Amino acid sequence: MAKVVKCKTFDGQDIEFVDEIIGSGAMKDIYFSPDKSYVVGFYKSTQDFQAKERLQMITGKYRESIFTQVGGDYWMNLFCWPTAALEHNGKLGLVAPTYAKHFFFEHGSKNNDMLQIKGKEKEGKWFAASNLRNRYVDQRELGDWLNHLKACLLLSRAIRRMHSAGLAHSDLSYKNVLIDPSKGMACVIDVDGLVVPGKYPPDVVGTPDFIAPEVVKTLHLAKDDPNRSLPKRETDVHALAVLIYMYLLYRHPLRGGKVHDQQDELRDESLTMGERALFVEHPTDKSNLIKLKGVKPTELPWADTNKIPFTITGPYLKNLFLKAFVDGLHEPSLRPSANDWETALVKTVDLIQPCHNPSCDQKWYVFDNSKTPKCPFCGTPFKGKLPILNLYSSRKEGSFRPDNHRLMVFTNQSLFTWHTNNLVVPNEKLTDDQKKRMGYFVFHNDQWWLVNERLTDLMDVTNELKVPVPIGGKLELKDGQKILFAKGDGGRLAVVQMVDA
Repeated sequence: MAKVVKCKTFDGQDIEFVDEIIGSGAMKDIYFSPDKSYVVGFYKSTQDFQAKERLQMITGKYRESIFTQVGGDYWMNLFCWPTAALEHNGKLGLVAPTYAKHFFFEHGSKNNDMLQIKGKEKEGKWFAASNLRNRYVDQRELGDWLNHLKACLLLSRAIRRMHSAGLAHSDLSYKNVLIDPSKGMACVIDVDGLVVPGKYPPDVVGTPDFIAPEVVKTLHLAKDDPNRSLPKRETDVHALAVLIYMYLLYRHPLRGGKVHDQQDELRDESLTMGERALFVEHPTDKSNLIKLKGVKPTELPWADTNKIPFTITGPYLKNLFLKAFVDGLHEPSLRPSANDWETALVKTVDLIQPCHNPSCDQKWYVFDNSKTPKCPFCGTPFKGKLPILNLYSSRKEGSFRPDNHRLMVFTNQSLFTWHTNNLVVPNEKLTDDQKKRMGYFVFHNDQWWLVNERLTDLMDVTNELKVPVPIGGKLELKDGQKILFAKGDGGRLAVVQMVDA
């Protein structure tokens, strides 16, 4: 039996760990507490005074600034944030909570757990590459496309919160993000290397595939060279854009068919990801398209950008991918923020439709704004009447302006407060009351209905004769109809558009 070691953290807490390494990374050795409720990690190399001070700030002041504010509990699930720092046998260490159970593989890999991943943590790489997904991961772990959208939304929200606290992650990659697509969950880990601009510089440059082009381009320069680009908020949002692209399209946005140096592989890699980085789906420069000739069968159809182009992610994400990988690829100030991604993902979730094919792997897709919508993943067309609610909100009594936000209707689709009032934002600040459903949609006798559960002002205002719909009542949806959800500031009006496919 391994012995139990007792120590004290810098802030005086008593902690224990079992003297047996359960995990070892480039920087740290990790040990379990006796009850496995937390882990203790010790840095392998000697850390300087600044590293010690940074770790105390991360476990102290920075931690408090995120977790003790209103809605602080919300972040407990989205970050695995160290709770204390300590020193033992001359080594600097930290204490952190154990990852939630659902972030460990419940099912082994295909072929009798050939890769022995059962019980291992769900590193994001397993879900971000079509080859790994198709060849190794059990279908029950893969989730559906809607859950991938939800995981991306939570990841964007976590990074937005970190940035608003003045911090940058510095090494955002699928190694440092756990995702569980079977439940639509995400968690940012390894936050002990946080960068505070002007105070704590980065320890690492990042993980290949996620390092921003300006950092790759200046890697050869000395760390203190003023021309050297180092990880900061702008490099985080590049990595975030790459992660979202990979979690939704299972391919890398910059790894195409273009070769920059036939003789020198390292130089070719440096140019591909750095100075000459080019979006594989660039609208005008097609020179870095993915060449299907060298692609493995297990990478299809995802590697085929003609079959599954990035535009299938819908109008809001399409625009941000162009901003991230065309406008902002070599111009960091033009990159979309984590908040931009969060907003676009919320709106995209509202554009989602269930696929009519019960054996479709992805189960959901984004409505393509056509009269003949079909699932881009399996090709199954939508059949029937499809109501779309175009949302408008009031800035002053009686006048409504378009919100560039639509809600797709499907059976049992829910209507929430953030749909009925523009001033309510679906994020960590929602109250318990705001999380409750306001109504839902149902298809009955060849007609679509909105059932009112909690809307006190619900009214059909299509004609001069305004018809109120009481709580418990229902309203039939018709093309061109105008529905008032809520009066007053931010109150929303929906105009119904009926697609007959």
